[in-house]
Amino acid sequence: MRTAKRPAVTMPGNEMANRLSAIDWQQVAGDLDSQGHTLVSQLLTPGECAAVAAMYPDDGIFRSRVLMERHGFGRGEYKYFSCPLPGLIAGLRTFAYPYLATVANRWNAAMAIDVRYPEQHSRFIEHCHAAGQTRPTCLLLQYGTDDYNCLHQDLYGAQVFPLQMAILLSDPGRDFTGGEFILIEQRPRMQSRAEVVPLRQGDAVIFAVHQRPVTGLRGTYRVKHRHGVGRVRSGHRHTLGIIFHDAL
Repeated sequence: MRTAKRPAVTMPGNEMANRLSAIDWQQVAGDLDSQGHTLVSQLLTPGECAAVAAMYPDDGIFRSRVLMERHGFGRGEYKYFSCPLPGLIAGLRTFAYPYLATVANRWNAAMAIDVRYPEQHSRFIEHCHAAGQTRPTCLLLQYGTDDYNCLHQDLYGAQVFPLQMAILLSDPGRDFTGGEFILIEQRPRMQSRAEVVPLRQGDAVIFAVHQRPVTGLRGTYRVKHRHGVGRVRSGHRHTLGIIFHDAL
């Protein structure tokens, strides 16, 4: 049965642009270079988190629903937003991109990858569409007790932006327990390194989609990354995912 459509979460573009401009992007870039991820505290307010999470039952604003267990991805489910994206989500994707494109271009140069990303997200989306990647990839994830997300990389075609963002919408300890955000880093000829990123409601973690450059004694090499979510021990956990490339 189709759920009655709810108002989309809106936000004036300049408000999100101003909020993002207040972030210390030099610190963000340094964290991304050194460890492949960074934490942005309280990017969304509790009210905004609740409003985005409350959108989940509204099938009218999503293009598809994925049951993770059916595909071997873990347990839980998620939905991909359709276009046009709700205002707050579109604002995050549009206005965070230019800051991260600077890092992405520097990474590609260091890894001898010829691809360079344009300054504006709309131009990058044109490249995605020209490659046949026309489906938006921002998504809303929902986990219940005993749900989890296997380690993975969010790759949807040849056009890949190397950074993405996840925002925790639920309140740890009140809404759920467990469900830690996990990052795995695999360096050549070395054992993998795992890191649990402690998130509060409204916090955003920005992280490498699949690889980043690291400088060693013999020059620069590529470090592989994967991410996932540990088992939710109780309650319900919602997360907003901001992926900057579109899908085939």
